[in-house]
Amino acid sequence: MSANHNTNQDGSGHDEHHIMPLATYYKVAGALFVLTFLTVGFHQLHEFLGPFAALIAFTIAAVKAFLVMAWFMHLKYDTLSNRIIFGAGFVFLGLLFIMSVMDIYTRLNVNSVL
Repeated sequence: MSANHNTNQDGSGHDEHHIMPLATYYKVAGALFVLTFLTVGFHQLHEFLGPFAALIAFTIAAVKAFLVMAWFMHLKYDTLSNRIIFGAGFVFLGLLFIMSVMDIYTRLNVNSVL
């Protein structure tokens, strides 16, 4: 006996599809283009921004990733459990980065790097 896990509350077996207007996709794509141009613009100023250049670039990249995940991947309209599972991947990615940086700085003489 196999269980049918694709049933809605009405028992129809159809998943709810969220149809978005084309204008929304154009707005999100426009925002992604603007953020990409901002990234390039801030890169031209990286000598003046110093250590804040990387922070600004990563912030813009995070906003762009959010836009792609929320609208193009439809996570905005997905269930909470799928959003939590997707977010957990980023938590572990952050832990990987933190542990890698800690490993690098404990192996090298920090004064010789800076």
